[in-house]
Amino acid sequence: MLRLEDLKSGVRITGIIPNTVVTVVDMKWIGSTAVELIYRDANGRIGSQPLLRDNEPSLELVAAGRPWSFDGDGALFRLVSEAYRIHLAWLFDPYVALTTSLIEPLPHQIAAVYEDMLPRQPLRFLLADDPGAGKTIMAGLLLKELIVRGDLERCLIVSPGSLTEQWQDELWEKFGLDCEVLTHGMIAASRTANPFAR
Repeated sequence: MLRLEDLKSGVRITGIIPNTVVTVVDMKWIGSTAVELIYRDANGRIGSQPLLRDNEPSLELVAAGRPWSFDGDGALFRLVSEAYRIHLAWLFDPYVALTTSLIEPLPHQIAAVYEDMLPRQPLRFLLADDPGAGKTIMAGLLLKELIVRGDLERCLIVSPGSLTEQWQDELWEKFGLDCEVLTHGMIAASRTANPFAR
């Protein structure tokens, strides 16, 4: 508890504005039981407020010190800053899917994804190439880039029936993309008869 007599210019106190520390600029006594307090808030705005003896229990002196301190948990700060860096990685690393995937792409695959597909709008493509040309790698790079950038929520990959599980396995192993195979049973078991809504 702080007494009205303890208020003087430069003192930092709480209890004037909720959850805010203010600095006393000046004060004028009104009789012997009240003061007109002139204060500066954290944003530098000047304000005034009358204080009575009844307000003394809500007033507290804030110990002098630096407005910022460096006594936080360093490991937690590093974790948060690393998470934020990863969240914004695509802004600074235009090939973020390349650097976070377990692949060694060929030049034509990089050119197809980063020079032809990603820069164009709208994002609608038919990826059709010779067998063994790396359609899975190109599709995985494109999908991962779009997910990291926040441009892809869900997608449908149409592949030959005999290659479906191979696509599913490769997208998981190389890009960390968890894809689900759409089957007749899944369509029949869907409550809304539309598995794409789920």
